[in-house]
Amino acid sequence: MLQNVSENTLTVNVTGISYEIYIPTAVLKGLDGRLAKDSQISIVTYHYYQTDPSKSIPVLIGFSNKMEKEFFEKFITVSGVGPKAAVRALSQPIPDIAQAIDAADLSFLKSLPGIGEQKAKEIIAKLQGKMGKFGLIQKSPADTRMGARPASPQSSDLKDEALEILLQLQYKKDEARRMIEKAFSRKADIKDIEELLNEVYRQRKSDDRRQMAENR
Repeated sequence: MLQNVSENTLTVNVTGISYEIYIPTAVLKGLDGRLAKDSQISIVTYHYYQTDPSKSIPVLIGFSNKMEKEFFEKFITVSGVGPKAAVRALSQPIPDIAQAIDAADLSFLKSLPGIGEQKAKEIIAKLQGKMGKFGLIQKSPADTRMGARPASPQSSDLKDEALEILLQLQYKKDEARRMIEKAFSRKADIKDIEELLNEVYRQRKSDDRRQMAENR
């Protein structure tokens, strides 16, 4: 049950115990309309310990779905970007940040709180080419969770796995199937789900650019 909302934190009551959860601004905006006091709320959390020489404090960081959490976990693999710094930096929609990383958009990344030019370059160097499925996240609010099943190189049917993920990302079934078929027509030797979703993302960006050019 939701007890309190403040800047970048929620306090929730779980079976009589109150927990303070840090929430990135981008995630908080996506939860707008579901944050009434005493309402039931479901949060996916990332848990870590903040340590100093004398103590270790448990910290919870919250997300509205597993896909957002997975993006956060990739983001903090960049050297010097810890969990609290990442919470502060994720002030824009996650698909926008993912697309900026993929496009090496330094200007956009430098506009994120706490991310200077050098850090933006490090983020691009570490994560570019790994943002496909996060760039495919729909920006419209969704009540369903968007977590993906772990990918397996031995998956017997990558198309079904990709279809499931795209449906969770709020794409229509026919549209998702077309995107998957286009990806395989461009690259027939796709080996795993991450590679497939990255190819779908690249195809979508190419289609968007072509549509913009036709509309000029």
